[in-house]
Amino acid sequence: MHTKKKICIAFLGNPYHDSRVTNLYNSLVEDGYDVTVISFNWFSEEITNEKKYIVHEISRKQGSLFFYLSFILKLFFSISKTNADIYFAEDIYTLPLIVFWGKLRKAKIFYNSREIYAFIGGLRNRPILQKFITSIEKYFIQKVDLVLTTGEMDTEFLKNFYHLNNVITVRNIPLYQSPTFNFDFRKKYNIPNEKKILLYQGILIDGRGIAIVIRALQKIQNAVFILLGDGSEKVKYINLAKKLNVNDKVFFAGSISQNELINYTSSADIGLALIENISISYYHALPNKLFEYIMAKVPVISCNLPQMKNIVEKYKVGKVINLENENEVVQTIQEMINNENQLIEFKKNCEAAAKELNWQKEYKILQKEIMSII
Repeated sequence: MHTKKKICIAFLGNPYHDSRVTNLYNSLVEDGYDVTVISFNWFSEEITNEKKYIVHEISRKQGSLFFYLSFILKLFFSISKTNADIYFAEDIYTLPLIVFWGKLRKAKIFYNSREIYAFIGGLRNRPILQKFITSIEKYFIQKVDLVLTTGEMDTEFLKNFYHLNNVITVRNIPLYQSPTFNFDFRKKYNIPNEKKILLYQGILIDGRGIAIVIRALQKIQNAVFILLGDGSEKVKYINLAKKLNVNDKVFFAGSISQNELINYTSSADIGLALIENISISYYHALPNKLFEYIMAKVPVISCNLPQMKNIVEKYKVGKVINLENENEVVQTIQEMINNENQLIEFKKNCEAAAKELNWQKEYKILQKEIMSII
């Protein structure tokens, strides 16, 4: 590549805690592109000394209107300094400005539709906002050159809903890697060896099965629950654990950068991927945490949503449960805790699955598309 082609990625989130942006950035740089990431940290209190990305600090304390005005102004200020060949809108929030600026610069525009945004769980009882977001997405999605989704169900939905034919699936899958060390949760939280570590990693919000597990801990024996991540509902879950008198079984470990995550994940015994069926977007879920558990060789307990169930059963890496059946949740988790031989078998299957389910292979789908247009 004689002159480096430029790519700009815009994202309402902290890229140091986001595997998709981190992996995309690293792969594009390895391919010889000059990559700029413009991002926004709005809930993590962690300060990093790394300067790889542009990370604007914004706060929600002064209300939603101030938050979004601050976000839009800072995004516009940053992208107005760029002149890229390809612009990535990593979510619907960055899409309008990226389309505007990308068209102005006569660049190619990619839209990373991580979810069915108009139908996410938080909007299920807000029809006016759903219609507003749908109208925004419908207008701007027609103006992009390529739409990416994280699962086949999202791809088919967007093709039909917006009458598109430029949609591809690039799943949110981690790099093929092994831990460089195993972080010792047992030592940090004084957890006895006979107790199994149940791990949830990701943002702490409703609809992720967190409250269901905390309630189940009242009946589950020989287990603790570690939550690796931060989010708007953290205090609510802390209070729920106290209210149910299981706070001695629940530990909040905070956020970990993507570069270190596998070292923490690998020290768990069972990974929980429990998306609740509360919206179209959630029903289509195929979250990165499922693949991160597999990469870390941690057996999985997954909900029975179609795409997640398919991965767990196809690769035989864990068990699938119906979240709406409390007894089944307790029984399945307890059985898995008690069956050491089964856990060993699931770990072996995770190791085999990781050789297929990795970012190095998944990125080739996007790599081919970029090379065909740039």
